[in-house]
Amino acid sequence: MNELWKLDTNRLKPGTDYTISLQGKAGYVSQGSNTARDHAQSPLFSYVNEGKLKSIKTYSNFLDLLDNYEKSTGVTEAVTPEELAENYRFLDSILQTEVMKRAHKYLVSKGKSRADLRSFKNQLYDIWFRLYHRDRSAGEDSCGFEHVFVGETKYGREIAGFHNWVQFYLEEKSRHLDYKGYKARDREAPDARAHVLNVQFSWNGLVKPVGSCFIGVSPEFEVALFTLVFLKSTGRVTRTVVNVDRYQLEVVVSRHGRSIGTSYPKLLSSGHRRL
Repeated sequence: MNELWKLDTNRLKPGTDYTISLQGKAGYVSQGSNTARDHAQSPLFSYVNEGKLKSIKTYSNFLDLLDNYEKSTGVTEAVTPEELAENYRFLDSILQTEVMKRAHKYLVSKGKSRADLRSFKNQLYDIWFRLYHRDRSAGEDSCGFEHVFVGETKYGREIAGFHNWVQFYLEEKSRHLDYKGYKARDREAPDARAHVLNVQFSWNGLVKPVGSCFIGVSPEFEVALFTLVFLKSTGRVTRTVVNVDRYQLEVVVSRHGRSIGTSYPKLLSSGHRRL
């Protein structure tokens, strides 16, 4: 995982490519409640170099995927030929990166993936883009990519998934999302250069009491990391404690058959300042 971190050359630089404003520590909100006191008067993202994002092929192709889904579970997804092409275009672009090449090589060495690229791409498609039933009352209404990177609403009452920083920034910019403050252990506070955060936010009127995501990392890094954990495990839910860069993380991955149900990093500790 540290090799993948070092190979992530498309990771954006805090303070240069983007700036975040952490502000206050968020308070307790019970699961299912959609009322939260706002401890952050300003957005989390003060600045993101969108020109740079759009100039990097993996980010550009990633952005094309964010409007391909119905927000609510229980609403059957319909994948158009154009959206199907966008899915494969994204996979083709990340497979050209050193991060995904290293992940592929590792998985082949462990007997978890085939060596030929076409088979690996099909495996990734099944893990991330194959539709399945999340709400049994409807048709195929979800997939791993939608849940993790785009976000969903469950029965219109709570936020499910939504663990990606680019989507967070875009929804915040569109005023669909309101950052409420960071979440951290007692007497620990993150800093503005953090690449992993636990946050509280509202999205279209619903509150996520605690959400966690990487900040500034490339989409290929996240796909590689979560795919590794998914394929190396057999349990329905896997919790792996890892040390990546200066962060100690719990990487959580749940499976939905042959696909990812959810995946996210949970920050345990870091080199952050003490209060």
